[in-house]
Amino acid sequence: MTGRHSLRGGTGRAVALFFLAPLVGEYLLGNTPITDVSSLFLFAPLYGGGALLIRETARRRGRCWPTIILLAAAYALLEEGPVDMMLWNPSYGGFDIAAAYSGTYVPALGTSVQMLQDVLSMHTVWSVCVPIALVESFGRDHDHAVPWLGRFGVTVTAVLFVAGAALLAAAQIAQTRFVAAPGELAWCSAAIVALVVAAFALRPRPAAAVAVAAPPAPWMVGATAFGVTSVYWGREFLGDGVSQWAVAAAWFVLVAVSVALGVRWCRRPGWGAAHRLALAGGALLTYAWVGVSHARDLDVPRTVALTGNIVFGVGAVVLLAIGARAVRRRGSAAAI
Repeated sequence: MTGRHSLRGGTGRAVALFFLAPLVGEYLLGNTPITDVSSLFLFAPLYGGGALLIRETARRRGRCWPTIILLAAAYALLEEGPVDMMLWNPSYGGFDIAAAYSGTYVPALGTSVQMLQDVLSMHTVWSVCVPIALVESFGRDHDHAVPWLGRFGVTVTAVLFVAGAALLAAAQIAQTRFVAAPGELAWCSAAIVALVVAAFALRPRPAAAVAVAAPPAPWMVGATAFGVTSVYWGREFLGDGVSQWAVAAAWFVLVAVSVALGVRWCRRPGWGAAHRLALAGGALLTYAWVGVSHARDLDVPRTVALTGNIVFGVGAVVLLAIGARAVRRRGSAAAI
């Protein structure tokens, strides 16, 4: 396969990722109603541009998913930190954020531990990694880790991303008159830089030479991903008497177990495209049911909100079916 063929075939996938990231991050989650589809073009430069730049940067340098995940975490802090400053705005979006997250507030950070956990979870997993994994499954290339764009395409994407971030930042400041303190912006910026440095400090490691065991079947990987991510969102249904610090501590345990299990599985011979798609698919379906829960908070009629849940939920299932068909057609079993 020539580089020119790879780039030409990847243009469509790049466009798909550009729009899929906000569709998952905003619409499937139920934060934006189906009647506000026009906002997709406002979300895409930031969500889609960020996901596409992360994917292209990692793949161009021969990096794998650990790099993508760390860059996605840096993106999460960038979007909700210096860009729209949700981390510190006590009334962001017209909601009493300060009260909702008061249980784990840390004065030195100007925000709460649970707020940071939510920002990292939602954007790292759903805004970036899930859309990338889904779109990578659509291609016909045996090697999923090839660049999709040339220099011109990457430059255009970067310009759109910067413009989208600047527009959002300006709009938030104009609307709320809120600007984070210099110290708050400083520690967040330092964390972003640290995550980016860590992302490129990681070096791809060869797969284990000895096959100790085969990875689980894709359906089991998907079911596990659905279960783990559903447990994370299940904290919304806990009673008021539950300690928020205990919930925050449980998040660290859940992440540690998930990472350990994922690393263990993906390094087994036989781990491939079907498993990666199943991992993303399980998380995607979690957003489908969470979106139904979030729809009740939208400022639109309940029927409109539920229509959006159905449309985007069915769309998620269709995407998974298309990806599964493409994976079966290729018979891909490339290691992560």
